[in-house]
Amino acid sequence: MNKKEREKIKNALEQWERTTLQPTLERRAERSEEFITASSDPVKRLYTPLDVEGEYAEKLGFPGEYPFTRGVHPTMHRGRLWTMRMFAGFGTAEETNARFKYLLEQGQTGLSVAFDLPTLMGYDTDAPQAMGEFGKCGVAISSLKDMEILFDGIPLDKVTTSMTINSPAAVVWAMYIAAAEQQGVPMYQLGGTIQNDILKEYIAQKEYIFPPHPSMRLVTDTVEFGSENLPQWNTISISGYHIREAGATAAQELAFTLIDGIEYVRWALERGLDVDAFAPRLSYFFNCHNDFLEEIAKFRAARRIWAREMRETFGAQNPRSWWLRFHTQTAGCTLTAKQPEINIVRVAIQALAAVLGGTQSLHTNSMDEALALPSEFAVTVALRTQQIIAHESGVVNTVDPLGGSYAIEALTDRMEQQAYDYFARIEALGGVLPAIELGFFQQEIADAAYRYQREIDAQRRVIVGVNEYADDEPLRIPLLEMDPQGYERQRARLEQVRKERDNGAVGQALDRLRIAAEGSENTMPHILRAVRAYATLQEVMDIFREVFGLYQEPMIL
Repeated sequence: MNKKEREKIKNALEQWERTTLQPTLERRAERSEEFITASSDPVKRLYTPLDVEGEYAEKLGFPGEYPFTRGVHPTMHRGRLWTMRMFAGFGTAEETNARFKYLLEQGQTGLSVAFDLPTLMGYDTDAPQAMGEFGKCGVAISSLKDMEILFDGIPLDKVTTSMTINSPAAVVWAMYIAAAEQQGVPMYQLGGTIQNDILKEYIAQKEYIFPPHPSMRLVTDTVEFGSENLPQWNTISISGYHIREAGATAAQELAFTLIDGIEYVRWALERGLDVDAFAPRLSYFFNCHNDFLEEIAKFRAARRIWAREMRETFGAQNPRSWWLRFHTQTAGCTLTAKQPEINIVRVAIQALAAVLGGTQSLHTNSMDEALALPSEFAVTVALRTQQIIAHESGVVNTVDPLGGSYAIEALTDRMEQQAYDYFARIEALGGVLPAIELGFFQQEIADAAYRYQREIDAQRRVIVGVNEYADDEPLRIPLLEMDPQGYERQRARLEQVRKERDNGAVGQALDRLRIAAEGSENTMPHILRAVRAYATLQEVMDIFREVFGLYQEPMIL
C-alpha cells in the first residue's frame, strides 16, 4: 500500500471515529476501560491496514514457501489432518498399554507417553527416592521389560510415538529402540519424538538432574546419533509448553522456546554436525492458552522467526531445515476443578486456535485433569473434540483462513518484535546458559505469573466458575482409579529382571558407559548396550550422577 492509500485510510478512520464511534460511546460506554490479552498486552478497538507493515511476500508469502507464516505445507490440513496424539500414561505398563490400544481404536493417530515422577528423575520404582510416587503422573518404566510390555501388540513400524522425558531421555529412547528391535523393527524405520529439552527444565519445569553443560552434552549425543541412525526421529521437541504452564506470557513462551532451539543448533554445530543433517528433525511443542487470537498469532510468528534464523543466521540450505513443525497441547493451567465439565469448552477453543495456527500434532486435555489423571470417559470426549474440529467445523477446508486479518497480522508482528527484544536481552547476558544461571528466565516468568494472578484476584480477569458464575454443585463425572496392586506387581517384575539377566554383561556395559561419559565419546551406543542387557533406568542414570554430579539451582533473591 502506497503513501497515498494509507493517508486515505487514515482520514477515513478519523472520520469514522468522529461521526460513528464517538456518538455511540456517548450513548453507551464500552464494557471496560481496558481490553487486554492473556499476556496483559493491550488490544485495540479496531485494526486496519494501518496496523500492518511490510510487503506481502516478506511477511506472509504462500503456504509451503519461505517465510512459512501461513504454514509449512502448501495444502496444510486439506492434504493431511494433524496427528491426534493424546498424552497418556498411568500406573503400570499393562494399564497404559490398555489405554493406548483403546485410544487407537477410538481414532487416535499417534501415541504420546507420560512417565511417572521417579522415571522422569531417573529412579527405579523401588528406589527410596521414589516412595509414594509410583504411577501418579504417568507410567513407570524401570527397565526394558517395562518398555516391552508398554508397547506389546502395538506395531512400532506403524505408529509414531512421542515421549515426554528430559534428563533420562537418552536412556528411555534406548529402551524404546531396543523394544522395537525385539519386534523386528530396525531403528531406521522408527518414527517419533523424544522431548529431550533440558534447557526448559532449568527455566521452568525443574526436572533436571545434572548441571547444564553435561546435560547439553547428552542432548547433543542424541542429536548426533539420531541424525546418523534414525532419519525419521525428532531427537528434540523444544518445549514452550512447560514454560507457559509456569506462568509465562505468550511472548515469553515464544521467545524462550525459540532461543532454546537456537542454543541446541549452536551446540550441534560445535559438535561438527552439518546443520542440514539434523535441523529437519528438530520439532517444537507449544501450549495453547485461552486468548484465541493471541495464540494463533504466536504460532504464525514462531514459523516466521525460525525460518529466518535457520536460513540467515545458520545458513541452512535445505528448506526443510527452515520449517518449524510443532505439536500443541491445550493449556492444563487453565483447567478448573470447579465445574469441570466446562473445561470441555475451554479445550475446544484452545484446540481450534491450534488448528487455525497450523499445528502438525495436537493433544486435547480432558475435563477432569484438574482433579485426576484422565478417565476413559473424559479422554474420549477430549479426542472427539479434535475429531469434530477436523470433520465438522470446516476450518480445515482452506489454508490459514485468518491470514490477512488486520488483527491477526498486527498481533503476529507484535509477537515477533517482542521475541526479538527478548533475544537481545538474553544475548546481552551472555546467552542462554548464563541467563539461566543468573535467574533471568525464572524471574521473568515469576513476574508474569504474579501479575496474572493479581489480575484474577482483582477481577480484571473473569475465570468462569472460579471468580464469577461459581456454584457449589457436587462432582458429577467419574474419576480414574488405578489398580491398587500395580505397585507390588511392578516391584516384583523389577526384582525378576535383576535376577534373570546376565549381571556380568550388565556390569561390563555400565563400565564402558562410565568410560565414555568420562571422555568425549558419544554415549548413546553404550546406553543402548546397557539397556539391551536389561540394565535398569537408575543403574544407567547413576553412572551419569557419579560422573557429572547433581545440579542445584542457585538462589535468586
